[in-house]
Amino acid sequence: MLGFSKPALDSLSRKLPLGASLTIAGEQEKQDDGFVELTLVLATSVAMIFLALAIQFRNAVKPLLVFGAIPYGMVSAIIGLWAMGAPFGFMAFLGIVSLVGVIVSHVIVLFDFIEEARERGESLEEALLDAGIVRLRPVLITVGATVFALVPLALHGGPLWEPLCYAQIGGLTAASVITLLLVPVFYSIAVLDLKIVKWEPEQPHAVEPRAPSAAPPQPHHLSPAVGRP
Repeated sequence: MLGFSKPALDSLSRKLPLGASLTIAGEQEKQDDGFVELTLVLATSVAMIFLALAIQFRNAVKPLLVFGAIPYGMVSAIIGLWAMGAPFGFMAFLGIVSLVGVIVSHVIVLFDFIEEARERGESLEEALLDAGIVRLRPVLITVGATVFALVPLALHGGPLWEPLCYAQIGGLTAASVITLLLVPVFYSIAVLDLKIVKWEPEQPHAVEPRAPSAAPPQPHHLSPAVGRP
């Protein structure tokens, strides 16, 4: 494994004579190139998701609240890899990248529920509590089904699939709790403390009442002529 031989190779490269160099090629070189390409894909995807959310919510701050749960999920995935003794390689990084999409989808559904409650005129506290309670069952069912489906592949998938599965299992397990607890907290902080998000429900455009039209002129009734010849 390169992880165990890397310190020895670094020590050897420092002892090489002047003009000589040591380059790691083969599978490790392809893996490094894959890391760079996957990082560019991740950055592009995040930028496109941010743009789509900004257009949907008509706000540049709310997409940042959606992304607030992503670092916790990624850290949980790395902790899952460490707890299971799986190496952090290309497949583990691929699992973390795909995990970002799952976390964002859960948070978007939760945010959409909160926004609908705001439009109905509910209070902030009621909207956040209702969103967490209503979304609890669907999130638990979805995450539970995904985690249980990944367990056989993690146990018998070999060195290729184990890192991806452990990253997904650790990240999804923590993301389900983070989505339902921390995201409403972030939203309430943005509304109550930072005041960068307004909670007032959207008011429909008022239609100006039309001025009553003037009554049409009444025809003059001609009185009968008196004293006609």
